[in-house]
Amino acid sequence: MAKEFKKGMLKRILILAVVIIFLFCADGVRVFYLQTIRSNELASKAQSQQLSDTEVSAMRGTIYDSEGNVLAQSATVWNVFVDPGNIDDEKERTLVVDNLSKMLKFDEKQKAEFLEKTRKKTRYAVIAKKIENDIKEEIAAFSAKNKLGDVIGYEQTTRRYYPHNSLASSVIGFTGDDNQGLTGIESYYEKDLRGTNGRIVTVKDANSNKLPTDYETSIDAVDGNSLVLTINQTIQYYLEKGLRTTMEEYKAKGAYGIVMDCNTGAILGMSSMPDYDCNDPYKITYRKTKKELKKIKKKKEKNEAKSLAIQNQWRNFTVSDTYVPGSVFKTFMASAALEENVVNLDTSYTCTGGIQVQQYFMHCHYHAGHGTQNLTQGLENSCNPFFITIGQKLGVHNYFKYFDAFGFTQKTGIDLPGEAASQYYKEDQYGIVELSSASFGQTNSLTPIQVACGLSAIANGGVLLKPYIVSEIKDANGNTVKKTQKKEIKRVISEETSEKVRTMMKAVVDEGTGKNGYVAGYRVGGKTGTSTKLGESKKGERTKYIVSFAAIAPADDPRVAMLIIMDEPNEDLGGGALCAPIAAQVIEQAMPVLNVEPKYDDEETKNLSITTPNVLGSSTSGAKSTIESKGLKVKIVGTGKTVLNQSPASGNNIPTNGTVVLYTEKGEKEKVKVPDFTGLTVSEANSAAADANLNIEISGNDLSASNVVAYRQSTDKGTEVDIGSVITVSFKNTNSVLD
Repeated sequence: MAKEFKKGMLKRILILAVVIIFLFCADGVRVFYLQTIRSNELASKAQSQQLSDTEVSAMRGTIYDSEGNVLAQSATVWNVFVDPGNIDDEKERTLVVDNLSKMLKFDEKQKAEFLEKTRKKTRYAVIAKKIENDIKEEIAAFSAKNKLGDVIGYEQTTRRYYPHNSLASSVIGFTGDDNQGLTGIESYYEKDLRGTNGRIVTVKDANSNKLPTDYETSIDAVDGNSLVLTINQTIQYYLEKGLRTTMEEYKAKGAYGIVMDCNTGAILGMSSMPDYDCNDPYKITYRKTKKELKKIKKKKEKNEAKSLAIQNQWRNFTVSDTYVPGSVFKTFMASAALEENVVNLDTSYTCTGGIQVQQYFMHCHYHAGHGTQNLTQGLENSCNPFFITIGQKLGVHNYFKYFDAFGFTQKTGIDLPGEAASQYYKEDQYGIVELSSASFGQTNSLTPIQVACGLSAIANGGVLLKPYIVSEIKDANGNTVKKTQKKEIKRVISEETSEKVRTMMKAVVDEGTGKNGYVAGYRVGGKTGTSTKLGESKKGERTKYIVSFAAIAPADDPRVAMLIIMDEPNEDLGGGALCAPIAAQVIEQAMPVLNVEPKYDDEETKNLSITTPNVLGSSTSGAKSTIESKGLKVKIVGTGKTVLNQSPASGNNIPTNGTVVLYTEKGEKEKVKVPDFTGLTVSEANSAAADANLNIEISGNDLSASNVVAYRQSTDKGTEVDIGSVITVSFKNTNSVLD
C-alpha cells in the first residue's frame, strides 16, 4: 500500500513538474515574443500612454509687394479639444457642450456632433480648428471659472490671411487647411515659405494627465522665409480695376494683363480675371458665372459646372494657357524684317483689301483696302496683306529664326507654377500659306508671358530677359537669403531696330488703331490685335474673338511693356476699343510710381491744368480779377465783400477755362452729386458738368473725332462733392477694328 502511494505521489510530482516546466517554457516563449517580435509595437504603445507629443506649427513666411506692403501673412490661431475621459458626469458634460457651442457659434447639428464626441472612449477629441485668439481667451476664462482645465485644452497653430482679399490672387495663390500652398506663389515657393514645425513632448501619469513642465521637452519651430515680390500694389490695383470693369461691362469670358519692367524682367503687375478671394477661394466671384450656374437645374450638372468655374478662377491664364496673338505679332515681324534688311521704313505696299496666296484669298480687316502706305503706316493700319508680303520676303528660315530668338519656342521659366508650352509650327512644317498666315499673327499659339517678354525685348533695345515675380527671399530675422538678378537670355535685335519699331508703335497710338492708349506726357507705343477662335463658335452664334493691346511706355525711353487681353467680349469691338483704354489707365498710374516725369509737347501744354490761385481774404473784386487773369471763370456765392472760402482750394489743379467758386458768407460749402458721364460725348459731358456746377478735366486722344465717348471718371457717379470740384473724365474712340 505504502509502495503504491509512493508510486502515485511520484507520478503526481512528475506531472506537476512537467506542467511547471511547460508553463515556464510558455512564459519564456511569451517573453521572447514580446521582447523581440512585438517589441517595437509595444514600446510605441507604452510611449503613447506615457508621453504627449504635440506638434507646434511653424509660422509661414510673409509675402510682401515691392514696396513692403503685406500681401499674405500668418497669425497664431488655436485648435480646441476636449478630454472626454475627464468629464465627471452628465451635468458637467452639458455645461461644457452648451457653453462652448455658444462661444463657437455652433448650429444644432454641430452641437449634436460635439455632444457625441464627448461620449466616445477617447482622451482627445478636436471640436474646433483655427479659432481666433479672442474666442480662445473667452473659452479659457470659462474653463478657469469652472475648473475644467483637465477637460478643455488648446493647441497652437497658424492661419493664413490675405489683407487685400483678391488682389493679385492669381499670382499669390492660397493655402489649404494644413497650411500647405496649393496654387500660385504659395505653391511654387512652398519649401521656402513653410518653415519647420516644432514639438512639445510631455510625460503623462497613469490617468493620462500631463505632469508638470519639469518633465517637458520642447523643440522650437523654425519660421518660414518671407518673399518680396516684384508686384507693385498700386500698379496691380489699377490693372485689376480696368480688367474687371471692362470684363463685366462686355460680359467677357475672361480678361488678362501683364505689366513688366522691360529693363529687368520684373513683373510689376499680373492678373487673370475672373479672380477670387484668397481668404475664400471656393466662392464664385464673377456675376456672369453665378447667373449661368443658377440656370442649371440638375444637381450633378450644376456641381460639375461649379467645380469647373472654381478651377477656372484659380487659373493664371497669363502663364498657364496659350492664345493666338493676332496682329500684336506684327511688331515682331517688323523687327525681324528690319533687322534682316528685307524692308526699311520707306518700303511701301498698296493694299486693295486682300491678297491671293495659292488657292486662298487672305483678306485685310479693311476690305476696301488701305491704298499705298509705307511700313509705319502699315503697322498703324494693321494691314494684313502688307505683313503677308513682308513674311514672304523674310522667308521661312529667317521667320523661324526670329520666332525662336524672341523666345516663342520655349517656356520663359518664370517662377510660377503650371507654365504652358507654346504650340507652333516647326521650321520644316511651313509652306507659303502657313508662313503668310503666321506673318499677321495667326497659326501659332503663345502664352501671354511669352508675348510680354518679346515686347520687352523690342522695348529695351533688343535683349530678351527672363521674367521673374520674386525679387528677394528673407529669413525670419529679415536677413536676405537670396536676391534675384537680372538674367539676359540673348540679344534678338539691334538697338537701332528697337528704336525704329518703338517709333512705329508710337505712331500706332498717335495716328493708328491704338489711339485709346494715349496718355498725355508719356509717349505711349502700342499695337492692337485680334484673333478668331476658330472651331469654338456654334452654328448660328456670333464669331468668338480674343482681342488685345500691347503697349510700351515711354516709347523713347521705355520702362514698362504691357499686354492686355479680353477673351470673348459680347460685342465685336477690337483691342483698340476694349484693351487700349485699360493700358492707358495703368500707364497713367504706373509712371509716377516709377518716378517717370511727364514730358508734354506744345499741344499738350496748351491743355494742361493750372494751379488754382489763393484768394482767401481778398475782396471779391480783387479775387475776381486775379482768377480771371489766369484764364479762369468766377462764380460768387453770397452777398459779402470778402472771400471766406473757395472751391477748388488753392493749390489744386483746375482745367483752363474752369470755374472757381468763391464764398463770401460763413457756412458749409454747397454740395452737388456727380453726374454719370459714361457714354457722353465731349460736348455732352461739358454741359452736364456745367449744369452741376462742376469742372471737368478731359483726358484722351483724337477728341474731335466721331464716336468719342466718356468711359471713365475720377469720382463715382452719385458722390456728393463741393460745387466747383474738378472731375477728370476719360474719353475713348469706339470706332474700333477687328484687326
